[in-house]
Amino acid sequence: MYRESTTGADAGWSVAGVKLESRFLLGSASYPSPQALSDSIRASGAQVVTVGLKRVLAAQESDGFVAALRETLETCGARLLPNTAGCYSARDAIEMAHMARELYQTHWVKLEVIGEEHTLQPDPVELVEAARVLVREGFVVWPYCTDDLLTCRRLLDAGCEVLMPWGAPIGSGQGLLNPFALRTLRERLPDATLIVDAGLGTPSHAAQAMEMGFDAVLLCSAVSRSRDPVEMARAFALAIEAGRRAWRAGAIAKHDRAIPSTPTGARSQNPRPCV
Repeated sequence: MYRESTTGADAGWSVAGVKLESRFLLGSASYPSPQALSDSIRASGAQVVTVGLKRVLAAQESDGFVAALRETLETCGARLLPNTAGCYSARDAIEMAHMARELYQTHWVKLEVIGEEHTLQPDPVELVEAARVLVREGFVVWPYCTDDLLTCRRLLDAGCEVLMPWGAPIGSGQGLLNPFALRTLRERLPDATLIVDAGLGTPSHAAQAMEMGFDAVLLCSAVSRSRDPVEMARAFALAIEAGRRAWRAGAIAKHDRAIPSTPTGARSQNPRPCV
């Protein structure tokens, strides 16, 4: 069973030697306004923010969202994590990763290689191939993958330092559809950095992932498409912290029968009759 020391405060986590304190990673798409994007990033406390390279390349110089993202990252000190969203082959994803490295001067990339349009499920074969090539070319690859254990092991073998299994299809808001598979990943890959990515809809979903022992959570639509993105970002931040604290504290085991919280001693065999 994957466990860490529960003594003292949460010491944070790290990726490729970069120390991070926040376990909330936030996407930058679909916000109602540039101001909502900026305020949500600040409210979340996120230190890693993802951006779709295709959107940036298609944006005009006057695009307020791109400008707001750039300014907010500079003032908050958050790191940008470009992604290869919209790619359907290893070749396209590799090409886009190189464009992102040149544009943003970062060797971090969130690798997405989609295999099916309806579910936006990652293509495991193309994903592993792209990861293997990009790691060899000096990238720190954050692969968006399913919760399949064998695929995750192949990604680790390819040199990935982080795995990002989905909770549910992107933007579906369904939460953790297969808790068994996610718990299996955490238990079978105790030394891997695991981040639940995609499909979360409510803060309770994020808390559930953190209670399983996942290292962090990445989401976008649950915040950006909510009625009040800034307040929802705050809610998720609190839920992620609560889930992490619960994991460190150690939840009680489930039982099929009641266990009294207050011992009452042996029950009398000859109770006194009521008068």
